[in-house]
Amino acid sequence: MRPDATAGMHKAKGPVLSGLRVLDLGRYIAAPYCAHLLANEGAEVIRVEPPEGATDREVMPIGIDGRGGLYLQVNSNKKSLTLDFSTGPGRAVLESLIKTADIVIVNVPHATLHKLRLDYESLCAIRPDIILTSISAFDTSGHDRDRVGFDGTGQALSGSMYLTGDGQRPTRAAVSYVDYATAMSAAFATMTAVIDRMQTGRGQHVRCSLMGTALTMMNPMLMEEAAGYRSRKPMGNRSPIAGPSDLFAATDGWVMVQVIGDTMFRRWADLMGMPELVGDPRYRTDSDRGEHGEELSAIMAEWCKTRTIRQCLDELSASRLPACPSLTPAETLSFKGFEDYVEDISEEEGGTPIPLVARSIRTRSADSTDRRMAPKLGADTVDLLKGAGDGRGRHRKAQSRGHRVIRAIPG
Repeated sequence: MRPDATAGMHKAKGPVLSGLRVLDLGRYIAAPYCAHLLANEGAEVIRVEPPEGATDREVMPIGIDGRGGLYLQVNSNKKSLTLDFSTGPGRAVLESLIKTADIVIVNVPHATLHKLRLDYESLCAIRPDIILTSISAFDTSGHDRDRVGFDGTGQALSGSMYLTGDGQRPTRAAVSYVDYATAMSAAFATMTAVIDRMQTGRGQHVRCSLMGTALTMMNPMLMEEAAGYRSRKPMGNRSPIAGPSDLFAATDGWVMVQVIGDTMFRRWADLMGMPELVGDPRYRTDSDRGEHGEELSAIMAEWCKTRTIRQCLDELSASRLPACPSLTPAETLSFKGFEDYVEDISEEEGGTPIPLVARSIRTRSADSTDRRMAPKLGADTVDLLKGAGDGRGRHRKAQSRGHRVIRAIPG
């Protein structure tokens, strides 16, 4: 942290992380989204990528050249620096930036981290109190530390993929929840390291892994398995811990119903016209109801199949039972309340609105941080290199994919 940053963080009236400089050397989701969360709280986050652009720029294309939906989400509020730090001059520029940075975030295997000289020891030689947050597929101290892996790796190896779906074949979740959850954990861990440094003056190496996150989420079920109490099997959309909790077909679509707790179960039984279910020993507790969820789901399915979604929701709501429709992505964009979570980050007036989910975490600091669209390739390179004041190279303007980039050229 720069000398004046600690005091500024203690008494800041604006974004609380103002004064923190973060170098984001990550790609795809885990590291970039971790850095994005820090940017949302006011940190200056610089995304560093090759002059030709990183491979994650156009994932989930939405018609904006060089910036897909994934890039726009996880890189909003950042600056963009293009730099080839595999060259001597490029490495010199990177090291000059590391000297001014508080945090470096990267997601690569252990061996690659050392090959790129982004390991903690190498960074400490440049900035002794640096905080390095590294995210890898596997734990850096384990025998798999040099293996490459992605979100699906964690889903498959943790047992989650086996339990998802109808049992015909293991099924991957539609969203990369292991990546996103790892990013959130990494952001939390990074901030504990920042507080530690405020107290001790020492930096540290923060280490997170996709596998660690996936196992954390599966931990209760793994405990059941290890204790010999239960070997769970795939059960579609039913909950293993309560019932009825499932997805049900109405006459015009699907309804998700979740009945959890004795009080709700009693209200549900009354709504079904079957109050005697409350005294049935098969349904005594949530756990029991989860075990016999197939029978409870059959009762609920029979009730739903003659009603429209609206009728289901109205009657369930009147009994204070949680329920909602299952929406398509297009329907999600227009459901009532969607606007509570998003901000339009369209770059041009009159253009198609681009909804960034920017209000899922509410803090005073986040509310006072201006939202900026994820930057064009190299948009801030000139200003950042001027500020770096390296003095060991001269810079030549170049063109790459129509965007201005800067290459460090030996002088």
